[in-house]
Amino acid sequence: MVSEIRIYIEGGGDSKDTKAFLRQGFSAFLKELVDIARNNKRRWQLITCGSRGAAFDAFTTSMRQNPQAFNVLLVDSEAPVETTPWAHLRERDGWNATSVLDDQCHLMVQAMEAWLISDLEALAGFYGAGFNRNSIPGNANVEQVAKANLEPSLKTATRNTQKGEYRKIHHASKLLALIDPAKVRTASQHCARLFTTLSSRMN
Repeated sequence: MVSEIRIYIEGGGDSKDTKAFLRQGFSAFLKELVDIARNNKRRWQLITCGSRGAAFDAFTTSMRQNPQAFNVLLVDSEAPVETTPWAHLRERDGWNATSVLDDQCHLMVQAMEAWLISDLEALAGFYGAGFNRNSIPGNANVEQVAKANLEPSLKTATRNTQKGEYRKIHHASKLLALIDPAKVRTASQHCARLFTTLSSRMN
């Protein structure tokens, strides 16, 4: 059991405001875990870092500066995952850090947009008339959708809506607050792993 959770997340762009918006989106998506932290009097912090490299750097810095906390890295996998998450990042990105447990490393496979397309009803509700759900890959396991297809499919599906074409910085934070975490966990085993790990660490 740990007294503090610190999650370092890829995304949010370069500005303070856009990072804050993404943090709010993730806070809403992870509300079940936020409530567990609050009910068990655990400190909870989400840190949106911009680039994946910046997220890794902030995570490794926190490993040194906040060793009492359960520090977590959450980044896009950028590719199919065939090993453990930490082994995937070591092999793909050359990232190394001392004393990192595998359950401190979590991946959005193959990118955050995979989580978004797990809930087509939420997407359709957000974008409204003109949303073309047929442009979204129909894989029950969203982790099998190649990263190269994720964002383009969302752009195609939303091009003729009133809100306009999907734009990661402007839309992702709002969509994270709307999609159903249960649907995402069903469609993405690595998302389910994130919830299970953090819940067990706090209970």
